[in-house]
Amino acid sequence: LCYAERPVGPSDRRTMPRLLLLLLVLAVPFGGGRASGAELSGRLQLTGKTASTSPSEAVVYFEPERPVAAKPQNKVMAMATRGKAFDPRVLVVTRGSTVSFPNHDPILHNVFSVSPGNRFDLGFYRNGETKSWTFESAGLVRVFCNVHYSMQAYIVVLDTPFFAIPDGQGNFRLEGLPPGGGTLRVWHDSARPWRREIRVPADMPSVIEIEVSRRRVVPHTNKHGKPYERRGRNEYR
Repeated sequence: LCYAERPVGPSDRRTMPRLLLLLLVLAVPFGGGRASGAELSGRLQLTGKTASTSPSEAVVYFEPERPVAAKPQNKVMAMATRGKAFDPRVLVVTRGSTVSFPNHDPILHNVFSVSPGNRFDLGFYRNGETKSWTFESAGLVRVFCNVHYSMQAYIVVLDTPFFAIPDGQGNFRLEGLPPGGGTLRVWHDSARPWRREIRVPADMPSVIEIEVSRRRVVPHTNKHGKPYERRGRNEYR
């Protein structure tokens, strides 16, 4: 089966890289006392001369028709500030999970978000300090720094335990999928959200194309809803 999402016209395709998602769904029984399930594996491939993003900045996840409870992750996930950037730039967690934000820069940062359901403000903190936040609502969280306009990241908070972030080569795997119908979704910050209804297990591969635009800083204000103060390009603060 071959599916294609093309939300832009032919002229736009010359300047927009293409994100190619190759999916192969396999029924794989689990042993060792675990419930049987299916494994969905595949590969994301970015093409196009203007491609500046990585497959590891996408999130692939499955929502079964009969919801499966997603427990908060046992370990605290981390999104560090390093070189006036967030590392990693994209993080995925289940609802109720805690994320730490260690500061590895020799300057102050103020990490915050105004995303509905997950608003937070960690205040100023120095190099070597760490602050944390627990995300109680599912959804996309846009993360910024109140000091540095160009710093932005994304935390995808899910209500499903079936998700994966591809590796640098675009390879990913979803395990333990329950049989039956559900929705397969792909999120990427430079693409429109993609979704497809599927049934598990399946016995044939599918090819999905998603158009990805050039990366840019999402226009935003500071945590007070006001424009950022302009600073010199070479000023490291």
